[in-house]
Amino acid sequence: METQKFSYDNGIVRAFLIATVVFGLVGFLLGLTAALLLFYPELPEFFLGTDDTTINTLRSGGLQGLINSQGAFGFGRIRMLHTSAVIFAFVGNSFFSGFYYSIQRLLKTRMWSDTLSWIHFWGWQLMLVSVVITFFMGINTSKEYAEHEWPIDILITLVWLVFGFNIFATIAVRRVRHLYVAIWFYIGTWVAVAMLHIFNNLEVPLSFTGWKSYSAYAGVKDALVQWWYGHNAVAFFLTTPVLGMMYYFVPKAADRPVFSYKLSIIHFWSLIFVYIWAGPHHLQYTALPAWAQAVGTGFSIMLIAPSWGGMLNGLLTLRGAWDKVRENPVLKFFVVAVTCYGMATFEGPLLATKTVNKVGHFTDWVIGHVHLGALGWNGFMAFGVIYYLVPILWRTKLWSVKLANWHFWLGTFGIIFYAVPLYISGFTQGLMWKQFNPDGTLVYKNWLDTVTA
Repeated sequence: METQKFSYDNGIVRAFLIATVVFGLVGFLLGLTAALLLFYPELPEFFLGTDDTTINTLRSGGLQGLINSQGAFGFGRIRMLHTSAVIFAFVGNSFFSGFYYSIQRLLKTRMWSDTLSWIHFWGWQLMLVSVVITFFMGINTSKEYAEHEWPIDILITLVWLVFGFNIFATIAVRRVRHLYVAIWFYIGTWVAVAMLHIFNNLEVPLSFTGWKSYSAYAGVKDALVQWWYGHNAVAFFLTTPVLGMMYYFVPKAADRPVFSYKLSIIHFWSLIFVYIWAGPHHLQYTALPAWAQAVGTGFSIMLIAPSWGGMLNGLLTLRGAWDKVRENPVLKFFVVAVTCYGMATFEGPLLATKTVNKVGHFTDWVIGHVHLGALGWNGFMAFGVIYYLVPILWRTKLWSVKLANWHFWLGTFGIIFYAVPLYISGFTQGLMWKQFNPDGTLVYKNWLDTVTA
């Protein structure tokens, strides 16, 4: 029998891992900046000044406002940069690093094309840099999670096609017959994101030499397509790829087999079928037809079963390995991540019901809910993967396990101190909006009273 020798491409994993750390820092700093701007919108003027000769020269040159609180450094643009940096840069790069590491080992083969892997890497980073430049300049579509204008949308499409071709070509030349469940989550991610991105970003450029474009949809149709995309961006870019990583890295780190492989298969297929239809719950009490709102609510409630099945599968994989959790910071991050996944996927269907939605919608409660998922689920899974991969890829020991544990505890308490006050203030705010005088007028006529209460 002939012995075949091959090596895995770890260089691409290291590149995406470094990008994850860099953009993670950028994303968190932008989030902090956005939070500060809510309280101190005059911060740009405070640091840059309004009587500076250079600034006034820029203003007279047609760039007036770019350096004040309504311009490049104002909350509106910083907030868009924050969400894109966290979703597409931090979580995106962390997924790609975990993907390239795990799929090669699961298929027992090197990626079909190293060149395509690097085109994917540099194309994705080019997209992210383009986003930073255009957002600072005020060039955007204003559509949630899809603010990128049409040239960047085309770049994303091309990079995603390159990524997908490399995935399926690698699967075609694999050295094993069986496709482990993590790969099914990766495939589902690629297919769904391709479909969502293309159909939501169908737009007509005002000019082929400019950036401005208009959506191919209008009115309620545009809102429905946008939130079909917006909700499923969470589903298929922030959830399914991370679940794929969970099913690979949690058993590896714990040195235990997945609790129930049958449950993982059920988890995949039920999630894929149900998740895609839940988007209309973002449009409760709007002009969207009532039947569409009901469909969104119904499928959202159905999501509890597969989501909690996956959460329990992840946590029960650690049966017999809880002693390792006390010592291993990687497993600590994974435990909290999977727990936050369970909490967020219970809370989401709850908020999708009209009874709860009428209290929570447009309040700080929703912000707390989103960050419980983004920080707790996505962030902690990313940190766990980073701490798992760095010693392996650089063939060294973790510089300080104690520092990693400090990172874990600071992050955990940070999430608690972030989310809980937002839940309380959001619930209070929602109830205050529902208070009426006997004559039918609002008790709290000044909206700011409900914000500062």
